[in-house]
Amino acid sequence: MMKRRVWIFFLLALILVLAAGGLWWVRRLSRQVNLAGSLGEGGVAEVTVPDGFAVKVFAEGLNGPRFIAFGTDGVLYVADRGAGRIVALPDLDGDGVSDEVQVFAEGVNSPHSLVYHEGAWYIGVPTGVVRLTDTDGDGTADEAVTLIDDYPTGGHSTRTVIFLPDGRMAVSIGSSCNVCEETDPRRAGIVVYADPVRSSERQFAESERQLAAGLRNAVGLAIHPETGALWATNNGRDLLGDDLPPETVNLVREGADFGWPRCHSGEVIDPDFGFPGACEGVEPPVATWQAHTAPLGLVFYTGTNFPAEYQGDLFIALHGSWNHSTGVGYSVVRLPLDGSIQAGPVEDFATGWLNLAVHEVTGRPVGLAVGPDGALYVSDDKGGVIYRIVWTGE
Repeated sequence: MMKRRVWIFFLLALILVLAAGGLWWVRRLSRQVNLAGSLGEGGVAEVTVPDGFAVKVFAEGLNGPRFIAFGTDGVLYVADRGAGRIVALPDLDGDGVSDEVQVFAEGVNSPHSLVYHEGAWYIGVPTGVVRLTDTDGDGTADEAVTLIDDYPTGGHSTRTVIFLPDGRMAVSIGSSCNVCEETDPRRAGIVVYADPVRSSERQFAESERQLAAGLRNAVGLAIHPETGALWATNNGRDLLGDDLPPETVNLVREGADFGWPRCHSGEVIDPDFGFPGACEGVEPPVATWQAHTAPLGLVFYTGTNFPAEYQGDLFIALHGSWNHSTGVGYSVVRLPLDGSIQAGPVEDFATGWLNLAVHEVTGRPVGLAVGPDGALYVSDDKGGVIYRIVWTGE
């Protein structure tokens, strides 16, 4: 009987300890969690831009539009992830509003990114890269070739494809976790391949190698218009409080190590995987800003519509994050540049998707593109909207 009472007492004590520990974790997480971006319906936001600029809806009714890009035909193409399709949004009358939604390809597995290269569109999907070609010129892809289909899934699932000036194809692959040691060396980095147009299937498959490591989730990739260098945004780890680690944009050199999981943002030693000197030799970012804003798409402004002081500057879409107590991001920011050097602080350019007064998120910016007309186009995957921003001087 005495042993039974001891065991009952022990079990009750264990339950109390576990309950207290669980309550402690719930309270700790609740102070860092904000689900406004994931809850509620999206829609057309009241976007605010600097004086002299104007913004209006270019297209709406899409289903989770992610990255966007203009083709050689001057038409905006969209990876409409929620609908599993690639669509074209022509504006033949030039009124700044898409005439219709034309389906270029259907049945694409969660497309996130797209880039045009020598007659075909290359699409980033969770397991790899698909090439879509319109061989007869009717505006619809009639040939689909799976170039890569062995990427690990789980965790960060977006795959961003870009072509380097020398024709090689680079793909960013996010981590499987918040912070951990990966078993697949391709994760949390960028891999590179031979030019798929100028190599055989075997040569292409055997050419895979790591371009850069230590990038937890480099969703956005862009080529600098003057230097030809690869730039990347990166989403920092969660659960270190509202202000750590800062988000970053990075100039990606071959063989560079950006530190994850041991070091973040070039200088923040990870409390779980770090050690003294963990940030030594880590590639520093070009610029940093508020943590947990979730930078995705980025684009260098190369158009002629914006004023001269915007020429060559970098625009970045901030998707917003759950891991901030009040909510940050949900905007498009501008990074002033002098060539490849930061020339001023990161500043808001387009806001209005986040309304802190009522704790509501109407939309979440994802992709950016500069059109042949010089306008800046912004995709919003929560609202299903594409916005067009122009300088009017008014």
